[in-house]
Amino acid sequence: MTEEIEAAWGFGSVNDEHELGHAQTYRIGAVARLTGIPPDTLRVWERRYAVVTPIRSEAGTRLYAAGDVHRLSLIKRLVDHGDAISHVAGLGLDSLRERVRGMSGAVLEPADRRPCRVVVLGETLPALMRIRELDQSADGGSPNPVNVVGLFSDEGQFCRAAPGLSADIVVLEQPTVHEDDVRRIVNLVAAAGAGLGMLVYNFAARGVIERLEARRVIAKRAPVDAAELRRWCMSLHAAALELSPPPELLADVELGGPVPPRRFDSAALTRIAAASPTVRCECPHHLVQLVSSLAAFERYSQECEDRNDDDAALHAYLHVATAQARALLEVALARVLEAEGIEV
Repeated sequence: MTEEIEAAWGFGSVNDEHELGHAQTYRIGAVARLTGIPPDTLRVWERRYAVVTPIRSEAGTRLYAAGDVHRLSLIKRLVDHGDAISHVAGLGLDSLRERVRGMSGAVLEPADRRPCRVVVLGETLPALMRIRELDQSADGGSPNPVNVVGLFSDEGQFCRAAPGLSADIVVLEQPTVHEDDVRRIVNLVAAAGAGLGMLVYNFAARGVIERLEARRVIAKRAPVDAAELRRWCMSLHAAALELSPPPELLADVELGGPVPPRRFDSAALTRIAAASPTVRCECPHHLVQLVSSLAAFERYSQECEDRNDDDAALHAYLHVATAQARALLEVALARVLEAEGIEV
């Protein structure tokens, strides 16, 4: 049973780290969120210890394979448990996996959360934010959990500069919003590489607002002041971090590994659900429902559209994790069918 479960989950199915994840790549911001390794730390680890070797786009952007993300997650987990980066950086995937499996069950301390990085585009909000920044500097107060890294009143300048600012949230100011503005607003957020957008508006139809919020652009009606805007950004950023997969879970999911094939297709599940068990037991029916639901969500997470880079990373994790959970339940279903004498 152990070997069958490990096969379902994909443990040891890929031994050569170079075979992992050539199709899907991730930018450094997405890798940082998935693994919990700050971008600056990741660059240092690459330069000093060659933990991974990302490819470069034509524009010089680091692009990480899914196998790189898995490897970094394992290394991060070991470092958090006390291993020196210099000792584990050169280990192969099999050695890293064995070392992680052999760790004690000590609880990891949560990583320090860096400030939320915000970029603002609009007519009046940038000026308000500048005044707020000056006031805080004069007060000499404690560091703010929201770091405004870009203020723009010109959309062209925003499009040229924002992608290099590693923003978490893009705040857009637009007095009126119509149906044909939705795509442009979503594209502005995506162009900045941010995981979330916030729109400050005066007038818009309810349907337009719903379409924006379905695409991770939160709408707030004007007027707003700078302090209120900061609180909203801080709250959204904290919520987004809570939705990210913990690095210790990601370490057990190979994003670039092969997705387990379905053992029972929809037609087979329908036949199983219609079969009568030899004893008064509903387990086959319950397992069919679970496997069907997981297969549906597996397909949804793979096909989910309108995603920026960070969303794509999260959905890739969900796709593989769900597929592995589905494969494990299919193993259980096969055992139940054998015990019940049900043929498919």
